[in-house]
Amino acid sequence: MFAFPSIPGRHFGRLWCLHLALCCIPSTWAVDADLRLKWFSAAQLAPSHDIQRQQMGTPLYNHSADMRLILTHDAGRFKLLLDHTTVLLNGDQLAVTDTVIDQTVSNDDRRWMDLTWNIDRGGRHNAFHRLDRLAVQWQPGDWGITLGRQAVSWGSGLVFQPMDLFSPFSPTVVDRDYKAGDDLLLVDRLLPNGHDLQLLHIVRRNPGGGVSAAAASTAFKWHGYLGAAEFEWLGARHFDEPVVAVSVRLPLGTALLRSDLVASKDNAGDWVYSGIVNADYTFTLGGRNAYLFAEYFYNGWGVDELQTPLDLPEELQLRLERGEVFNLMQHYLAVGGSYEWHPLVRQSTTLISNLQDSSSLLQIQLSYQPGDNQSVDLGWVEPLGRPGDEFGGVGLASLDATTGGASRAYLRWVYFF
Repeated sequence: MFAFPSIPGRHFGRLWCLHLALCCIPSTWAVDADLRLKWFSAAQLAPSHDIQRQQMGTPLYNHSADMRLILTHDAGRFKLLLDHTTVLLNGDQLAVTDTVIDQTVSNDDRRWMDLTWNIDRGGRHNAFHRLDRLAVQWQPGDWGITLGRQAVSWGSGLVFQPMDLFSPFSPTVVDRDYKAGDDLLLVDRLLPNGHDLQLLHIVRRNPGGGVSAAAASTAFKWHGYLGAAEFEWLGARHFDEPVVAVSVRLPLGTALLRSDLVASKDNAGDWVYSGIVNADYTFTLGGRNAYLFAEYFYNGWGVDELQTPLDLPEELQLRLERGEVFNLMQHYLAVGGSYEWHPLVRQSTTLISNLQDSSSLLQIQLSYQPGDNQSVDLGWVEPLGRPGDEFGGVGLASLDATTGGASRAYLRWVYFF
């Protein structure tokens, strides 16, 4: 039986404010409530040189259960958004590392508001409550203002997200229904010509737990059109570093070509460039819907060669820890697509290749949707590479002890009420 946890210190005041805000909502406001249930299970089959296999054997099993309550209150130009999640993580992975399962957010250590409360934690499990959305939106005419915890996604990446500086998805994440929210102020302005402007400020805490301007992000984005092309221009101060970026989308017949280019300054004051170019195409084959895509990614923070033992530059380590970059080297190619075998059954395949060490990651997924409110996904992820390669398992102390080269089978079930 679960008991609601005690709420110490800095949690209490914010929870009391939330309670007061909800109690003050007039009964005449429209209230929409939805519920999402999710189950995710994965079996990891590690090679003999994998460090986790040497410690715990193989296969390793990990599970997560997630119940998300989605509340929306409307009152004219005002809207209140609240998403409450109750999450249970269980498995071998938690016994050996603090790594989360499928990029599940399990704490608010670096966010301004600490809206995560533990239920119970043990050697192989972690259960907690969390508010992943808590925002007020005001829309007077062509303006829009959002204050609180909300998600923001910028850029045109399909697999890689160099222009999405704020909590981007990893290329291998399965559950992409809800991106993690950040504590922010977002101001939108729709212009008469159809262009729109956005001003964003995200508040974060530094590693010591204090609110710091050096840990914050402030960004301005201009989104507009030039003939048939669509563009975005971004200027930002991100973790006290200047960032500029441009994104272009251009239709080519029935296909769509996209490109993002991002420039950031490193500690030495030099500009570092990253970017993507991708194209995708939807068509019919045998009377069924089909989809193909290809994406090239250049990671300016990556290295030319992986060393054993692993030794990464400080700038790359920092971005890996912040969850902005997920790859170690520079040149990548992702290709894939999907095919509708039946109106209820779709298969998708993605191959991510490191063009420098020739290792790859193959992901195959079969999706079954018996209705609009339910889906079941069954998938397999297979690394193709040698020990020491990025996708074959990078070496720790030696190639006899590597990490990241395990095969994985997973099952994901989602139901919306």
